[in-house]
Amino acid sequence: MPEKLLIATRNRGKWEEIRELLADLPLALIGLDEFPHLPDIPESGSTFEENALLKARFFHEQTGMLTVAEDSGLEVEALGGAPGLFSARYGRSDAERIARLLAELRDVPTEQRTARFVCVAALVGPHLERTFAGEVHGRIRTAPAGANGFGFDPVFEYPPLGKTFAELTRSEKSAVSHRGRAFRQLREFLVLLLERERNPS
Repeated sequence: MPEKLLIATRNRGKWEEIRELLADLPLALIGLDEFPHLPDIPESGSTFEENALLKARFFHEQTGMLTVAEDSGLEVEALGGAPGLFSARYGRSDAERIARLLAELRDVPTEQRTARFVCVAALVGPHLERTFAGEVHGRIRTAPAGANGFGFDPVFEYPPLGKTFAELTRSEKSAVSHRGRAFRQLREFLVLLLERERNPS
């Protein structure tokens, strides 16, 4: 039975969110900081699922550990789904990425600023590959608001709460976010997996 789970991300914001979502599992959560010699793998897939699986497979092969990796991004309808898979490469920093997004949406009216966050989490272990997807719909504000979160959170408004993701606490965001939805499914799968391994029929 696995005792450890590798969370294959070097993004501090994602690590904190995922660690909180999986905190009550009977597994030690290990970060990539413990493997500084391992390189990052290019995200060469054509979908979020492909990229998540590429990362999870690579780090599982390198460490032998049960591994979870995710790929996520923002899709803006008025931009034809951009930045999408290239969300992390939309600029050199969160501030640059937000500035570029707002510039590209400068002339787009509020009702056409709809967007969604997508996350796919991939779990890979010996003889095991599963993916779990989550998404959340909202709209892009004309200016950033809030000091929490990371990435595009300051401009992504979640209409049911009337706040951007950056105006929510981490637990409030995880309750409704794309990442929260994907990782709650993954968590439920892991609970069943661990129970089956403890009590094989």
